[in-house]
Amino acid sequence: MNGVLNIYKEAGFTSHDVVAKLRGILKQKKIGHTGTLDPDAEGVLPVCLGNATKLCGLLSDKEKTYEAVLLLGQTTDTQDVSGKVLSASPVDVEEEAVRKAVMSFLGDYDQIPPMYSALKVGGKKLYELAREGKEVERKARRVRILDIQIHWIRLPEVSFSVTCSSGTYIRTLCADIGEILGCGGCMKHLLRTRVDRFEVGESLRLGEVENLMKEGKIGEALLPVEEVFASYPKLYMKKEGDRLVHNGNLFFREDTDESRCQTGGDSPDQEKEGEAGKKGQVRVFDSSGCFVGIYRRQTEQGRESYRPVKMFLS
Repeated sequence: MNGVLNIYKEAGFTSHDVVAKLRGILKQKKIGHTGTLDPDAEGVLPVCLGNATKLCGLLSDKEKTYEAVLLLGQTTDTQDVSGKVLSASPVDVEEEAVRKAVMSFLGDYDQIPPMYSALKVGGKKLYELAREGKEVERKARRVRILDIQIHWIRLPEVSFSVTCSSGTYIRTLCADIGEILGCGGCMKHLLRTRVDRFEVGESLRLGEVENLMKEGKIGEALLPVEEVFASYPKLYMKKEGDRLVHNGNLFFREDTDESRCQTGGDSPDQEKEGEAGKKGQVRVFDSSGCFVGIYRRQTEQGRESYRPVKMFLS
């Protein structure tokens, strides 16, 4: 099977646990996830099957949206409530000060990754070092908070949603908000509601995937690889041009079947279509309609040409 499953990761499972269980359910080895979620966190985890595993790195770099609950007045070694409590303080702050502190993180900011994370330093994962009682210096990384919405404030708890760039730790954001307020803070709950086009309302729990597999309907839940790039224009090759794309070679515009080519994408999201157009990226299909891969438009020898970016032929 080739494609992407929108999985709802339940609390208590690691992202690797989900992949392992899916290998058993689907009877397929070639499966990969698109970015870890903490064991206690829940929500969207796109999982790639077959040739779609080439998407793993691309999807892990996409924007994500989360719903979180921040607990003020407490700090822990893991920056969430599952960790060892390091300090406890009274929460003597006004609601308006909390709102101001949360919203102050909108935009770009330099975030120091937590020790309990899968990032590597000197070839070793940070959480492995943390479990050995070691703490190492971590360089701050620039992350971007694109949107924050505060749902409610019931001190010492604050519920908010955040849309952010790849590499943002919501646990650390919670700890940083608590630090600004002077009382400390940690994350109490986390739900990932979106990864790029994958929404939590359309996600499937492992039990649902198992039932679909038994009923022979799993194909209905699989998003084909080419649909991940629905905003990209389509190009179809002439029959004589098939050998070029089947071998991952450069081709020229005249090698395509103009009568079948599509200047816009399938997505109604015009902003994304514009994004794809700026990058000059297109979906390429051979003359039989088989999806080949993503190519980038350029000028070669004074002619419009296309070079491969990512190939998906099995």
